[in-house]
Amino acid sequence: MNTQAPPGVLINGRFLSAAPTAVHRVAYELTRALGELPQRPQVSIAVPPGARLAWPAPNLPVRETGRLHGIAWEQLFLPQAARGQLLLGFCNMAPFSVRAGLTMVHDAQVFTTPRSYGQVRSAWARLHIRRAGAAQRGLLTVSEFAKRELVSLGIAPPERIHVVHNGVDHVRRISRDDTVLGRLGLSPRRYALALANVQPHKNIGLLLRAFARPGLAGLPLVLTGRARAADFAAAGWSLPANTVFAGYVSEGEMTSLQAHALAVCTPSLTEGFGLPPVEGLMLGTPALIAPCGALPEVCGPGALQVDPHDPVAWEGALLRLQNDPALWQGLADAGQIYAARFTWEAAARKLVEVIAQVTAQWP
Repeated sequence: MNTQAPPGVLINGRFLSAAPTAVHRVAYELTRALGELPQRPQVSIAVPPGARLAWPAPNLPVRETGRLHGIAWEQLFLPQAARGQLLLGFCNMAPFSVRAGLTMVHDAQVFTTPRSYGQVRSAWARLHIRRAGAAQRGLLTVSEFAKRELVSLGIAPPERIHVVHNGVDHVRRISRDDTVLGRLGLSPRRYALALANVQPHKNIGLLLRAFARPGLAGLPLVLTGRARAADFAAAGWSLPANTVFAGYVSEGEMTSLQAHALAVCTPSLTEGFGLPPVEGLMLGTPALIAPCGALPEVCGPGALQVDPHDPVAWEGALLRLQNDPALWQGLADAGQIYAARFTWEAAARKLVEVIAQVTAQWP
């Protein structure tokens, strides 16, 4: 019988000083929720020396360790800090020398849609993921769909890949900033929302073709995020006159845009999870999604599923939502009920179960 005390857990806190992204949001919220659990393993966070935190410090010990920053710190000094502990990484990457680790791989898109990431970035990420899958105690991922893809690619067998669904209830603690509606000239339920993203798998070109159709001429398509009109033009896409580029928006502005939209549109050809439509569901806004990737799994009955290659079908679905208040309300109500299962507390509790499982025999 193994009577050795369970090991401590060290979180790779490099994300705490990184610019906010969807992956970093997941890392932060999961770490925050873990720190708020009354019963959890002994957990601390390692960060590079002199790190300036871009997120509020979670309720866990944060300690600076090693030298250097970025990838060099992660590969050379984090393994030393993690010695004798289980290392948790939530951002796809992991030190090559660490075996006592759990790394969260959010999706398999660097394998299935490498054009979306570029040759060098895809190759580097694939190397990390394959190494973690082969050498570590297990992998974490965020949906059953993502797990199936990782298994089919031979990254790790199913018993070593653990699903910890994302939460979306962080939107409930964000104060909405409704001034964004006036700034962009928008009215509640009189616009659709999507991401300004030119990655091929995001398939936003499909939305541009749909909003160029006459039936949607009076409905703005609001795009939030980094990509601008010039980026879409460079990608070969024509912009309809009713496209509104919001650019980067604050958390409060984003929450307002999600809460007041007619629909959050996600025509992606694949997603490991898909935070924006599920965040919208929790705020009471229906989703229009492609029946691809994890989107049906995480959106459930709060979404209309629409052919990701048919702009006419997207035009029709949006017009149905616009012209049928009962349909809109039914989807909104069902979506809120379904999205209520995706909390960060539930994710943290599942993570604690996985930690107990993989450390049952230690070292």
